[in-house]
This record gives sequence, C-alpha cells and structure tokens, in this order.
Amino acid sequence: MMLLVTHMLAFGAWLVAHSKATPSAPTISIFLKPPGVIPPGGSTTICCSCQGDNGNFVLYKKGHQLRTLELRGSRAEFSISNATHEDTGPYSCHYVDGDTVLARSETVDIMVQEFRLPKPVLSVLPGHEVAAGSYVTFRCTIAHSSAGCFLYLEGEVKTLSLLSKEQDDFNLSHVHKGNGGRYSCQCFTKGASFEWSAVSKTLDLVVRDYTWSNVVRLALGAGVLVLLGLIMAEAVHSHQCRLRPC
Repeated sequence: MMLLVTHMLAFGAWLVAHSKATPSAPTISIFLKPPGVIPPGGSTTICCSCQGDNGNFVLYKKGHQLRTLELRGSRAEFSISNATHEDTGPYSCHYVDGDTVLARSETVDIMVQEFRLPKPVLSVLPGHEVAAGSYVTFRCTIAHSSAGCFLYLEGEVKTLSLLSKEQDDFNLSHVHKGNGGRYSCQCFTKGASFEWSAVSKTLDLVVRDYTWSNVVRLALGAGVLVLLGLIMAEAVHSHQCRLRPC
C-alpha cells in the first residue's frame, strides 16, 4: 500500500515538473533592449543569450571584433550610450569557449536617427491579460496622416509587423504563451528620407494557459483524495485488528 502511495506522489511531482519545463535553445539569441531606432545621444543594449555555463560572448560589428564579455547566468549585455551615427550598423555575437566558436547569432541592426514625428501610443484589446487561444489586437496610434508603424516584441531580432496607415491594427489569433512579452511600436514616414518617431511606451501582454494548469491541479487533487482514502482505510483496518486479531 505504501508503495502505491509513493508512486502516486512521484507521479504528482512529475506533473508539476513537466508543467514548468521549457525547451532549450540550441543557438544564440540576440536582440536590442529597448528595440527600435534610437536618437543621437540615446542608448540601447545588445543582449546575447545562450544555454551554457563556461563560455564567453564576443561582440562583432560588420565582421570586426569589438569586445568580449564573460557569461553571467546565460546572458551577456553590451551597452551603447550617447549614441552617434558611427554606432549604426549590423551587430552579432559569437559564443566561444577558448578559441572554439560554439555558436553564432543572427545580426541585429542599430539605427541612429533624429526623431521628428510625434510619439505614438500602443494599445491592446481585449486587455493586457488573456487566456491562451484568444484573439488579440494591437493598435499603434500616431497623430500623422501618412505614417507607417513597426510593432516590436522585446527579445525578438526582427519586427513583428509593418503597419501602414491603411492597416492600423496587428492581429494575433489563437495566442499562446510564446506571444506573451513586452510590446512597443515606432512610426516613420518615407519621403526624400525617412523620418522617425520615438518608441511608444511599452505594454506587457500576459497569456495564461489554464488548460494544462487545470489538468495538473485536477490530477494532484485526485491524488490527494485517493491518498486520504488509503490513509483512512489503513486506519480502519488497524482499528479492526486491535478489536480482533487479523
């Protein structure tokens, strides 16, 4: 009987651990924080992450090595402050162990431009917290008649969408936990040259996956009830044995 109880508790622990498991990334992730075009004198951070615990990150610009940083946790950050047009260009990270390159990232582009357009406002419907499978709409609003806008998700190398003036909304159907995160938008016009706005204030989208959580809770609840039943049965059996030999 105790062996059965042990197996049930072990199964419950496995369910909890499995519900929290996340897949590992085989390559480097690189992104800007915050994302988007930055103004002269502005700042941004190049973030590189990779699963590993004994290597270093080397930052490259246009194929030329700039600097090396030790891995802290699974991440390294390269900050650019008081930006100038000289900082414009493609950047990438190499994850190295000694002289051996273990992984190479994609490239991320830094653009330094004056901000001449009004700052946009980003909103999300139906709200900042939704259930998995919901339909979500992002809207980037700017006081300009012909501006297009980019939608950013922090942690992604590329923009999610280009929103033209005729397409104000970006729609996500059947959202999942991977769609959660910190969003922002930035607008521009294209004439003789590009003119840019500042990046909007960020908003956080939280996607709740209630389905698997409910399965785990129900399984653990059922396990607890069965365990209590077994304990009560054992107590009744012991009581009966005391009244008469078993």
